[in-house]
This record gives sequence, structure tokens and C-alpha cells, in this order.
Amino acid sequence: MNKALVILALGLSVSLTVGAQNIYRTTDAQGNVVFTDNPERGEKVDLKPLTVVPGRSDERAGAPAMIDGGGNGNGGTASANPGQPFMPYDSFGILSPRQEETLPTGAAGNVQVTLGIQPDLREDHRVRLLVDGQVSQTAMHTDTFMLNNLVRGEHVLQAELLDASGAVRHRTSPVTLYVQRASVNLPQNPNN
Repeated sequence: MNKALVILALGLSVSLTVGAQNIYRTTDAQGNVVFTDNPERGEKVDLKPLTVVPGRSDERAGAPAMIDGGGNGNGGTASANPGQPFMPYDSFGILSPRQEETLPTGAAGNVQVTLGIQPDLREDHRVRLLVDGQVSQTAMHTDTFMLNNLVRGEHVLQAELLDASGAVRHRTSPVTLYVQRASVNLPQNPNN
């Protein structure tokens, strides 16, 4: 029995030694750096040890997800069942208004913000809207928001995706919006 354990231990140590690989660096004819495990093709590269940070275990993983039983108009068309583990979205961004769009004076500072979310927003996820870094609209299960009475000037819009626990999972790229408003100094636009 002891001999079998010694042979097994030796076999394991040999297989671990053989399994260790080195990395070699070379340059191809176009000047691109190529990394390989073939020692005949380049010089050996000494790699620093990889730092591994263990993930945070989520104590809430076993807790039931909050399900919106209210009338959200969705009709239950979420792409995944509530309570499933969080899955990232393929796309999450502001479709309208476009980057650096100007809201004319006649709009009175009112604009509809439309989000592009693919696949459809899950039933247990919510979206909230930020204007100039401040929460403008509370988290809702929607892809459209209405902003009213924005003041004249430049505004930065972003949307945040919140999971069932209220943690921010995604944030859109910022979209800059310029708002024109009537002024006491210039009540009517002379360009009309």
C-alpha cells in the first residue's frame, strides 16, 4: 500500500512539472510582438505572479427576488424570470436625445429620454435617470422618461440600471443636451 502511494505521489509530481509551461516572445516580419509556448521561436519571458482577488459571496443569493405585481404595462415580457441570477445586457444606452442635440426654445425645456435596452428589461430590474449627476427620476421599470422644464444651458444625461436589491449594475455613457429657452432679454427669437 505504501509503495502504491509513493508511486502515485511521484507520478503526480512529474505530471505537474511537465504541465508547467513557459512563455516566449518573438517579433514577426511585420513587427508585431507574438507570444508563444514554443522555445525555438523566441526569448523566454518571465511573468510576474498573477494576483487573484476572490469574489464577494452574495448572502442574498438565496433570498427571493422582489416581483412587481403592479401594472407596469409590460405584460410580463421580460427576457428572464425574476429571481434568476443577474445577467448583463447586450446593450444599455440612451437612444434619444442624441449626443450634443439642442432642444429648441419652443420645447420649453421638455424632452423625452428613450433608452435602448437589449434584451428587454427584466421584471426585477429598474432604471433611474440622472441629470447633471443628480437623480432626476426614481427607479422604474421603463425605457422612457420625460424631463420637464429643464433650465437653459448644457445638461448631461445618464441612466442607471438597478438590480432587484437596488445595486447599480450598469450606467450609460453620458449624453450632453443643450437647452434653449426664451429670455427676458430676448423674448422672441429674431431668427424665426
